[in-house]
Amino acid sequence: MAAANQEDNAHTDPAPAADPLPSWRDGHVKQAILDFVGRVTAGPDAVPAEDRVAVFDNDGTLWCEKPMPIQLDFILRRLVAMAEQDPELRGRQPWQAAYTKDYDWLGEVIVEHYHGDDSKVGVLASGVLAAFAGIPVQEFERLADQFLRTARHPTLGRAYSACGYAPMIELLGFLAANGFANYIASGGGRDFMRPISREIYGIPRERVIGSSVSLAWEGGTIVRKPEADVLDDGPQKPVRIWSRIGRRPLLAAGNTNGDIPMLQCTEQQDRPSLRMLVRHDDRDREFDYVAGAERALELADESGWAVVGIRNDWATVF
Repeated sequence: MAAANQEDNAHTDPAPAADPLPSWRDGHVKQAILDFVGRVTAGPDAVPAEDRVAVFDNDGTLWCEKPMPIQLDFILRRLVAMAEQDPELRGRQPWQAAYTKDYDWLGEVIVEHYHGDDSKVGVLASGVLAAFAGIPVQEFERLADQFLRTARHPTLGRAYSACGYAPMIELLGFLAANGFANYIASGGGRDFMRPISREIYGIPRERVIGSSVSLAWEGGTIVRKPEADVLDDGPQKPVRIWSRIGRRPLLAAGNTNGDIPMLQCTEQQDRPSLRMLVRHDDRDREFDYVAGAERALELADESGWAVVGIRNDWATVF
């Protein structure tokens, strides 16, 4: 009897492999991810591990960006504090919008930027650059880290550090387990994301590519200057990716018109590639909007990019 049981056990089918993406619903997008990783890691289309590079936008791609980008909330609170100390600032933009909570004006600036109209971006940038001018980079990181851990999202009721999308974090882990080096290529501030990039995404700080201000060595420390260095958006994204990594990515994920050049840069004739565009279409669990992503969605349809619909492709969001 014991021998018979051993024989039966020897012929038992192996347990099915665990689903590497349990937060993703079964469908063509999830299958596209699995097929892509399978092609890149084995078979005739396999790519050497050193060339397996994936790049991700942050706001609206890896974490929530509504009702406003998280970093913008961080900056607006600083502008309010400045306006409280100096009443003259209350009549100047963007301090006026921050002080009066005119979020419509702020939202228009961002949407207009993604439509190619930067007439108000300079006005907003003047406040952004002034908000933390002159402080040491370590102090800025401390303030950003504290904000992300303690401030709460105004409608979701969770700490900002807990607003990362579970399916995307899962995807980052799946890619890393298959030899990919994941990078953040965001229009958001590089130094704002660095303190929490490893904890939230498993991405080390040196793989964060983002917008930056000019820095200077003063009094034995590095300080932030009220001058823009790089706005990592639109055509700048592929340029910055190449300058930092020296390789074109095999996978790119974004969610707005500003991510189009990064997604286009990912296509290579001699290697598999996967371009993903997150579509926010779930009013109940997150938000429902397409403003600033209209052209990207058109190109996704024309070029066969994988459109990730939050409502249908994600079993859970956070």
